[in-house]
Amino acid sequence: MFTTTDFIPEKYTHTIENGQFEWSAPSNIALVKYWGKRDDLGHQIPANPSVSFTLNNCKTITKLSFEKRAASIVTTGFSFDLLFEGQSKEDFKPKIQKFLERIEAYLPFLKDYHFTIDTKNTFPHSSGIASSASGMAALAMNFMSLEKQLNPAMSDDYFYQKASFLARLGSGSACRSIKGNMVVWGNQANIEGSSDLFGVPFPYTIHDNFKNYQDTILLVDKGEKQVSSTVGHNLMHNHPFAERRFEQAHENLDKLISIFEKGNLDEFIKIVESEALTLHAMMMTSMPYFILMKPNTLQIINAIWKFRAENQIPVCFTLDAGANVHVLYPENIKEKVLHFIQNELVDFCQNAQYICDEIGMGAVAL
Repeated sequence: MFTTTDFIPEKYTHTIENGQFEWSAPSNIALVKYWGKRDDLGHQIPANPSVSFTLNNCKTITKLSFEKRAASIVTTGFSFDLLFEGQSKEDFKPKIQKFLERIEAYLPFLKDYHFTIDTKNTFPHSSGIASSASGMAALAMNFMSLEKQLNPAMSDDYFYQKASFLARLGSGSACRSIKGNMVVWGNQANIEGSSDLFGVPFPYTIHDNFKNYQDTILLVDKGEKQVSSTVGHNLMHNHPFAERRFEQAHENLDKLISIFEKGNLDEFIKIVESEALTLHAMMMTSMPYFILMKPNTLQIINAIWKFRAENQIPVCFTLDAGANVHVLYPENIKEKVLHFIQNELVDFCQNAQYICDEIGMGAVAL
């Protein structure tokens, strides 16, 4: 397994003056939630392990163009332009600057080039879907493509694990968007190869019940996030229930190993919904405290519970750190669940908007 020092290159064997790459990388939805960081151990180290479904349709597409700079100006810092959907995006540049500062030790060529980063999302801007995971994953894949040009002998295994490692330094959950279809991030004793440094594909048997799983995202609130991820994670420092929560995440991930193997949808639903509610409970019991659900979030949750009980259909919900609801269900009941969503849940969505997504296979070179 790779360590941090393995990702610091010794020497490049080739040179390249200019060129461009383009990658798409998807968002992901955590089943066991990552909430809280171990800042004493370095940047973006999770306080507990997580596992997620890699999505397919909600993704970021990023084109990276690069051109060698004159040797005399390389010492002046990073040089890049950032475009979002073809327009200059100055307010996002500080985040990219911070990302470059964090990864420079692992990609020492960064100051040698001027970059143009041209990015867009397949989901609506300001839809309330976090794009940091897909965005940082797509950017990391592009930078790794450039490094592979400089070192063509690089193995595929190294390429993808380093991409996940770099993406994590931009946005923790981005490390789970490099590969599909189910990814574990964080040290977990019973999951071989798991690491705090990068995401790894779930290595054990996955029952057919969980193949092609569906995620319909109900857009309850499309506004800016009420609490940034950084602030939210920091709330776990000195949280009265933090240590028990971290233990719970390990326990739930252990339980999922057997659930995924046996295809037990009832037990899957219990863990996934409990994890979602626990995430929000941690924010409601932090100091300062926040309620990120909206009244319509609760209406949707109650409607899902009622529909499931009355029809014996294995549909469930999960939540990110916001008001939107991810409706999860097996592919073989897709028609029934979509009918339920269209008839009973769209009225709780902002402008009746929702996005149909499903499990995907991770980042793709375009």
